[in-house]
Amino acid sequence: MKEIVLTVSIIELPIEGVMNTIDYSLLESGVSINSALRAICCCAIILLRKARIMIEQLKKIEKRYQEINEKLAQTEIATNLNQVQALSQERARLEDIVNKYRKYRKIAKELEDVKAMGADGNDEDMSALIKQESSALQEKLGELTEELRLALLPKDPNDEKDIIVEIRAGTGGNEAAFFAADLYRMYSRYAQNQGWKTDVISLSESGIGGFKEIIFEVRGKKAYSRLKYESGVHRVQRVPVTEASGRIHTSTATVAVLPKAEEVDIDINPDDLKIDVFHSGGAGGQNVNKVATAIRVTHLPTGMVVVCQDERSQLQNKVKALSVLRTRLLDIKRRKQEEAITSQRRSQVGTGERAEKIRTYNYPQDRISDHRINTTLHNLPRFMEGELDGLIDALSADEHEKQLEEQKV
Repeated sequence: MKEIVLTVSIIELPIEGVMNTIDYSLLESGVSINSALRAICCCAIILLRKARIMIEQLKKIEKRYQEINEKLAQTEIATNLNQVQALSQERARLEDIVNKYRKYRKIAKELEDVKAMGADGNDEDMSALIKQESSALQEKLGELTEELRLALLPKDPNDEKDIIVEIRAGTGGNEAAFFAADLYRMYSRYAQNQGWKTDVISLSESGIGGFKEIIFEVRGKKAYSRLKYESGVHRVQRVPVTEASGRIHTSTATVAVLPKAEEVDIDINPDDLKIDVFHSGGAGGQNVNKVATAIRVTHLPTGMVVVCQDERSQLQNKVKALSVLRTRLLDIKRRKQEEAITSQRRSQVGTGERAEKIRTYNYPQDRISDHRINTTLHNLPRFMEGELDGLIDALSADEHEKQLEEQKV
């Protein structure tokens, strides 16, 4: 029987051109093909169909991108600020994908031209140069293909939002409060490194330098997309400063990272609110002692209470308190929706028990272990100084891999 060899490479040819490189009738013909070759042909056809779907998605995105540009050039739309803002935001989301797709087409055309130059194959030196150039272009196409696959994954609609972070001391007494304060400083330094702004909304101190609870806002580009992986129970293993015998203690703190809700995201009925005004505690000068500026907002349907006393006026504290309440209510709504759709990305923080940890900070061994992706890093002091990007990138890559598996892109 005559041996048949078939090689298929998605990267070797432009995705649009590879559609017809396999003769589908091969599987239906009378040619004797062994089972291994038949399996290869089937797999190749599946890959080509997926590539076709990907190209169709990219073409639709490019078409929509062009439509947006045309609309923004229209006078009647240019005078409507709400429409301009909405269209500009949509264009910004599509721009990176469109640029990558156009770059892909450009390189694919270059590869096609290079291959055409070496079609005769008479000049050995030229053939070697063409082969080298083809290899480099194929590598670029492979990289762009992977980037496009990732770019087409469903985006978290909250990724662009500012965030509200809530850190609470868990099990471990005073050491847990110290650890909560350390986590706040770590995130503050990370935000500073990113050029973001932070603003404390509420703070409850332990009295010995630690935090029982701290709630703060982070404002900056893609703040939620970077820090959303921090939600959960964080565990620390170290010798507390209050420990005279040098014994290692294990303590925890919980972190909740919530996308900040805007007024348009969730509607709060004023009749559902009970608002109390009282005197602020702690440092703050004569204004704190003489004027009642602190605000306590109670959401009657849920029993949720938010206190804010960091600002010097009732109005500012009320605005901040309502912002936190709105964000928490939106988070409840979002989690209910997610639980109805999928078991993925469930509740952010547990009860604060040690066994529920997502990450361990081991000071004696100078290591950070993230238990969700089984990754261990060293140089804990630098990590606590806000150098989190390496681990955040690894967590983001893991999420992308899981999405690709689900999508079978």
